[in-house]
Amino acid sequence: MSSPTSPRLSVGRALALGALHGPAELLPISSSGHVALVPWLLDWDYERLDPELRKAFEVALHAGTAAALLITLRDEVGAAVHDLSARRLTLIALSFAPPAVVGYTLERPIESRLGTPPTVAAGLLAGSILMIAADRRPQTRGHEDGGAADALWLGLAQAAALIPGVSRNGATLAAARWRRFTREDANRLSRHVALPVIAGAALLKSVRLKRRGLPPGTALPFAAGAGASFASTLGSTWLIAQVERDRSLLPYAVYRVLLALIALRRLRPRAR
Repeated sequence: MSSPTSPRLSVGRALALGALHGPAELLPISSSGHVALVPWLLDWDYERLDPELRKAFEVALHAGTAAALLITLRDEVGAAVHDLSARRLTLIALSFAPPAVVGYTLERPIESRLGTPPTVAAGLLAGSILMIAADRRPQTRGHEDGGAADALWLGLAQAAALIPGVSRNGATLAAARWRRFTREDANRLSRHVALPVIAGAALLKSVRLKRRGLPPGTALPFAAGAGASFASTLGSTWLIAQVERDRSLLPYAVYRVLLALIALRRLRPRAR
């Protein structure tokens, strides 16, 4: 997977990226965008790592976050499982199908062409515009009113969020708010449709990783990154309530715009 002269992923940087991944996943600011941009802004050699190694490491980060979310939201997940019905299973399938199909068929092009600093910055900006526009919609619906059309909208939002910088959380919140759900119920719907996708993606990529095998010397950084992601997610669960309160998505959109502008500013001298 990597040559002897390729840069290696250090334990310290794996820990740092894992610590960053947890809160970035819980907020509508794009965890994948941060994992791509922050090392680049800090002049790390992360982007020079073997692409397969980077993808595998990011799977480890998502696995750590998914495990922490399952623990944190166990009561909510348990209640949802207890209340499963044919209608609810249909809604879950509709929200899961678009990201599953797009991720399975277009994973390679997305990762090779849309994970660069310019495209991440574009994803941050586009997502911010959609979040601001959707957050101005009236709040007239509760999560129990969700139907097939709502589930499909959330699924399409998750498919769009496969583009680094868009943010799965931000896209699904914007979709739910556009469908006139209250901010609290939009967050609930966002969490419920996210867990199957996060778990499914982690499982699929873990199977692929097992077939390829880990390069020598990477087990410890991978374990460190996954552990840090798990711990930082557990330690940041208060952010769920922070986003869920009756507050605007504007502060998160502003932060995303600022991060995108920093990246674009950094690109200008390089372009010259």
